[in-house]
Amino acid sequence: MDVTLHLAQDPEADALLGRSPLAALVGMLLDQQVPMEWAFKGPATIARRLGTDDLDAHEIAAHEPEAFAALLSQKPAVHRYPGSMAKRIQQLCQYLVEHYDGDAEAVWKDVATGKDLLKRLAELPGFGKQKAQIFLALLGKQLGVRPTGWREAAGSYGEPDSFRSVADITGPESLVKVRAHKQEMKAAAKAAKASRD
Repeated sequence: MDVTLHLAQDPEADALLGRSPLAALVGMLLDQQVPMEWAFKGPATIARRLGTDDLDAHEIAAHEPEAFAALLSQKPAVHRYPGSMAKRIQQLCQYLVEHYDGDAEAVWKDVATGKDLLKRLAELPGFGKQKAQIFLALLGKQLGVRPTGWREAAGSYGEPDSFRSVADITGPESLVKVRAHKQEMKAAAKAAKASRD
């Protein structure tokens, strides 16, 4: 895996996401309740604070929990909720160590179908169905991981030429389109709720 992603809108952070399967998974895990760029900059920040140029699932899984939470809490914090996200990242890494010998890429390597890949992603700690579908779409659209039926398994996130999620962000222009789509969805949900009340 060695592609250029544009999710953090930061060259160093995006380079790490494009070459490190674990960094991409951690970025996706962090992508909640904070701006997307902040979430996807997180893996590079964590690596820098660990004194390395990549993330290692074995190292993170074995890290003393309070020390790892403190590492994420340093200013600027990696996430709005650094303590709970530190715990989630460690749970993800522990799962990868137990099930994939610490190799994040093994989650999708040699998987036969999109349905199987979606199942594997949804089993990861911190990944519900929607997050798993978005990451599956990212793998297919930008990272060349395209098992049979991947678009169908990714649901609407797998649609070509859509601007629904991080899977569709290839630069500043597409970022603006994805943000606009998310705002439309929030407005529609708010209007639907108001009409029910």
